[in-house]
Amino acid sequence: MNADRPLDGKRIVVTRAIEQARDLKTRLENLGAVVLLLPAVSFSEPSETTDLDRAIRSLEMFDWILFTSANAVRFFAGRCRKLGVSPGEGGKPSCAAVCPATASAAVAEGFMIDFVAQEFLGNALAREMGAALSCKRVLLPRSDRAGRDLPAALKAAGAEVTEVTAYHTGGTCAAEPGVLNAVREARVDVVSFFSPSAVETLCGELGAEVLSRLGAKAALAAVGPVTAAALRNAGLPVAIEAPVASAESMAAAIQNYFSARAASQARSL
Repeated sequence: MNADRPLDGKRIVVTRAIEQARDLKTRLENLGAVVLLLPAVSFSEPSETTDLDRAIRSLEMFDWILFTSANAVRFFAGRCRKLGVSPGEGGKPSCAAVCPATASAAVAEGFMIDFVAQEFLGNALAREMGAALSCKRVLLPRSDRAGRDLPAALKAAGAEVTEVTAYHTGGTCAAEPGVLNAVREARVDVVSFFSPSAVETLCGELGAEVLSRLGAKAALAAVGPVTAAALRNAGLPVAIEAPVASAESMAAAIQNYFSARAASQARSL
């Protein structure tokens, strides 16, 4: 293995939306990888914003805003600006984030972050905040495809929860034919996933038989336990799990995986 290019020649598929894949693509290419873009998700503003706009115009009525992804931050802040509301103005409500990457995105948009979960899960955010949520009004901006676990956990903690759709998540798989064919034929070394939505889209596009063959020949990489669980629930093995939802974390996890394999092979000689 080339120490300067530990991923030399490895064909790595990135299923993130194009606008979010650039950083990971650059990091992987700097490590020697051949990066194939297969955007399995896309993000856009919601078509209906009545509830979102009402919440933004009455932010002072909430005690907390909980951000569970950088996308939630980005679209929520964008809508705030369209309505003439400055993110984070006045210091209320308090803001919490599910992980450091989401917290950084929020700070970049002008929000002050008062709490970051130690375990990077929505349910963990509710559990770790605990009594701080009791009898508090919580605003939860999220995707139209978000799950129900977090709202249930917040309500169980005694919070009064207002959910609003901050953005729409769609599936695309709008890649060059050569990329999709390479995945179908398992002529790749890694397929990386950043969300359960990406897993769902690719499962629908390729089918169970192709995915099973892919999982047997290529390493499937997931960012965080929720995406990893989505892969396992689809009957697929998770070879690589990045702990943090960031390009840096995913690139490091992939590099560590191949470094460990190379070391194991060297010991067996």
